[in-house]
Amino acid sequence: MDHEPSGPIASLMRELGKLPGIGPKTAERLTHHLLAAPRGRVYALADALRAIKDSIRQCRQCCQPTENELCDICSDPRRDGSVICVVEQPRDVAALERTATYRGLYHVLHGRLAPLDNIGPEQLTIDRLVQRLRAGGVQEVIMATNPTLEGDGTALYLSSLLAPMGVRVTRLARGLPSGSGLEFANSQMLVDALEGRRSF
Repeated sequence: MDHEPSGPIASLMRELGKLPGIGPKTAERLTHHLLAAPRGRVYALADALRAIKDSIRQCRQCCQPTENELCDICSDPRRDGSVICVVEQPRDVAALERTATYRGLYHVLHGRLAPLDNIGPEQLTIDRLVQRLRAGGVQEVIMATNPTLEGDGTALYLSSLLAPMGVRVTRLARGLPSGSGLEFANSQMLVDALEGRRSF
């Protein structure tokens, strides 16, 4: 029976290999790159990795990662607080912000409903979204979940939950390819999807 290699080099290769998109060969290449890099650069990377776990929290309003109580978007007085765009992940906020078109606020669910994976409403930030609407001032909620089976199911669930609260619930237009994700869409596609959004 083969024993798994031990020691710091093997350990680093194993940890890097757990990252998305990093296979064994890339993990090995990165490990040897870090071995050859100056000590200061490696320590800076280690400090940055530690900081994202020690210093980053969820924005108390929209739930996206931030160093402060409120993220930069929620604390910007120029943003339109009457419109909230609901997305699955923080990277979806980044994709929509690159369009430089949307001027409302966001709400990050940190996932989507997936009953087969035991992800129900309790595992998402749906309660926080409902609290925001109950606080008043919101006129429209844009469902910008990904155009997948689970994303559509999540949007449908949320629309039935939020519609009785007297807000307009809309969905991004379908310029987005079905089964894809917001992060892979180009900026013009997202602009078209935002501008062509429709009611449920």
